Amino acid sequence: MTESARAQRQAARRAAEELATAQRMREVEQAILSRAPEHDLEPSLDRIAAVMELLGDPQRSWPMIHLTGTNGKTSTTRMTERLLREMGLSTGRFTSPHLHDIRERIALNGESITPERFVATFDDIAPYVEMVDARSAAADGPRMTYFELVVGLAYAAFADAPVDVAVVEVGMGGSWDATNVADAAVSVMTPIGLDHQHFLGHSLTEIATEKSGIIAADGIMVSAVQEGEVAEVLWERCREVGARAVFEGADIGVLSRTQALGGQVVSLRGLAGDYEDLFLPLHGGHQAHNALLALTAVEAFVGGGESMLDRDVVEQAFGRFTAPGRLEVVRRSPTVIVDAAHNPHGASRLRTALEEEFAFARLIGLVAVLGDKDAEGILTELEPVLDEVVVSRTTSPRAMRPERLGALAAEIFGEHRVTVVRDLPDAVEIAAAKADAAAEAGGSAGGVVATGSVTTAAEVRLMVGAGDAS
Repeated sequence: MTESARAQRQAARRAAEELATAQRMREVEQAILSRAPEHDLEPSLDRIAAVMELLGDPQRSWPMIHLTGTNGKTSTTRMTERLLREMGLSTGRFTSPHLHDIRERIALNGESITPERFVATFDDIAPYVEMVDARSAAADGPRMTYFELVVGLAYAAFADAPVDVAVVEVGMGGSWDATNVADAAVSVMTPIGLDHQHFLGHSLTEIATEKSGIIAADGIMVSAVQEGEVAEVLWERCREVGARAVFEGADIGVLSRTQALGGQVVSLRGLAGDYEDLFLPLHGGHQAHNALLALTAVEAFVGGGESMLDRDVVEQAFGRFTAPGRLEVVRRSPTVIVDAAHNPHGASRLRTALEEEFAFARLIGLVAVLGDKDAEGILTELEPVLDEVVVSRTTSPRAMRPERLGALAAEIFGEHRVTVVRDLPDAVEIAAAKADAAAEAGGSAGGVVATGSVTTAAEVRLMVGAGDAS
């Protein structure tokens, strides 16, 4: 056989293998999607704990940094993992929800798990999941949920890799979140506000109590600045389990931040000392505070906060921080920004960042919200910074109807500032055209900010060709 023929056969074999893997990946994803969706929870650790036990408790084979809060979890998780990886550690990262591909939720050394490994890990754990499903059904209980299954898959993949450390974002809450089947060496609390009240409680105290459940015995808790009642709950939980409490504003802090081309320059006070003049290629003051939490979490993890991290390592990690779908500029001319703000607290942070860091002749909001979210609160927070708003809907079956969202927007913005567009691709074009027209009339740039849900950020991101989100 000639060398050319051999190469052709090898290429054909690889193509066939890739096609088979892609087909199997689609089958596996459909099997996961057939389960109760992650917004339809079954609050219990029983099922995920049973699967972990059958697998030999893989979550005990690596230490963990665990993150919860209301907003900023994913960005802080990514920052924490990037710092650890820059130090030479092998990492597993778990975040949710994903923007484009389910595999984004599970990252090994900063890269989304491969389709081959995703499928192989699913096939490894599937028999044990079926056993637990059968046990639960025998007791008139539910099958494992979508989220529980993905957590089990992630934890098994981390153990199989293996990783030196896992950085894990909760799905919702804390105490009964499936991720909490593992104990954290360091737990991180991003700002806690009102969200998911139908599951977590209708007061800050109730929500904080649920989220404080990830604080493990003898660990270290690192917290953002919190409302008084939230801080009290976190302090009490730390006292109960013997964890060390570290609070922004008392023990750590953002010393300064100044805007810079492509981001900001920040000086931070960690547990072990000050880190001055670090370039952070992300917009928004909230990202400086997320970076502080990540830095402190890593200080706490690697040395109990007793020693500063290497300056060169920190600089390299900060310079490589990314936060897809979080105040992300995905297009120029006109500028299109996507942000996954999906509650009033997140919308408030977005508004502040837009006011402080962007200057548009006219800013057009493109808003699509899920039906179970506080759309009125989101729109109210954004109204002062938006000249007009185009409301639409994503492809999510949970999406709020544009007509309903438009009626809410008209009450807040006035009808003359609201345009209702049924389909999101058309809404993107209309919003961009309005921004372009404003720029032509005023001589300076117009912009579009697409927000309201993670799905909105993801779909607009895809429409403008922003690339992968690993």
